[in-house]
Amino acid sequence: MTLVKVNNGFSRSFDGLMKDFFNEFPAAAGKSLREDVLHFPPANITEKDASYIVELSVPGYEKADFNVKLEEKVLTISTEKKEESTTTTDKVVRREFSKKSFKRSFTVDEKIDTDNISAKYDNGILSLELLKKEITKAVAKEINIQ
Repeated sequence: MTLVKVNNGFSRSFDGLMKDFFNEFPAAAGKSLREDVLHFPPANITEKDASYIVELSVPGYEKADFNVKLEEKVLTISTEKKEESTTTTDKVVRREFSKKSFKRSFTVDEKIDTDNISAKYDNGILSLELLKKEITKAVAKEINIQ
C-alpha cells in the first residue's frame, strides 16, 4: 500500500505546515542539533526512593575537566574547552576529534539535601546523586491545661 500526500498549494495553514515539519523531522537531527550546535550533552534523571540520579553522557573528558557548583537553587555542570597547541610535521587530512565546552543547569527544589550532593565520573558518564531530605512528620503533642 502506498500513501500519497495531497498538497493543497498555498492554501495550507501555518499550523499544518508546522505539524508536517515536526512530524517528519528526523529524531537523529534533534540529537545532532543538541550536541553539535547547542553543545550540551544528553542527561538522564532517575528518581529512587532516597535520591535522584542525574547522569550526563560526556565521553572524552577527564574528571578534572568538570566544574559542578550549586548557587542558590541552581545546580550547574560545566566544562571549559581546552585547546592544546602542538607542533607536528604530519599533515592532517581530516580532524574530527575535539573537546567542546558545555554548561547544563538544573533547578533544585526544597526536597533535595543540598549539603550532600555527590558526583563521580566513570567510563564517560558523569553521575550526580542528589539525596532527598528526610520528611519529618509533625508529632502530636499533648498540651496541659493549667
